[in-house]
Amino acid sequence: MGTFTVGRLTSVPVGSAPELVGAPTLAALERLSLLDAVGVVEIDPELSDTALNQEAYGLPPETLANCVVVAGKREGVERVAACMVLATTRADVNNVVRRRLDVRKATFLARDDAVERTGMEYGGITPIGLPDDWRVLVDAAVAGASVLVIGSGVRRSKLLLPGSVLAALPIAETVESLGR
Repeated sequence: MGTFTVGRLTSVPVGSAPELVGAPTLAALERLSLLDAVGVVEIDPELSDTALNQEAYGLPPETLANCVVVAGKREGVERVAACMVLATTRADVNNVVRRRLDVRKATFLARDDAVERTGMEYGGITPIGLPDDWRVLVDAAVAGASVLVIGSGVRRSKLLLPGSVLAALPIAETVESLGR
């Protein structure tokens, strides 16, 4: 399994190239017994950003998904969520995410804060391997995708996997219209 081809990218199972995946992501894939179900492919880290990646590797837009980290507070308690949306959309932070987190205001985590708290590189943040107390909100279009190209925890590779794998993560919730 774990072998997918999208555009000019062909993955190998993560289990056969674990050095390509960020440490928190690898630990989560091991814990969830997904090393052979999820693919990884090495890329030029300078091309990790979505638009550059799409162009360089001939990726159809509907196969690219982004992970954005959002937080808000309620009664002094911070609530954090990672949102997975197709790259052709943006997470509806002001409405859908804010209501899901039950906070007055939700904002994107600052870049350095997101990197520090996830243990992942900016441009490679993925919902696989995030802290267990975070929520993972997965747009229904992402959950239904047959194959996606997402971050791997590092900029020098991408994970290739069915959207159903993300939707099945223990801390994931599938959300209609999360991406707009």
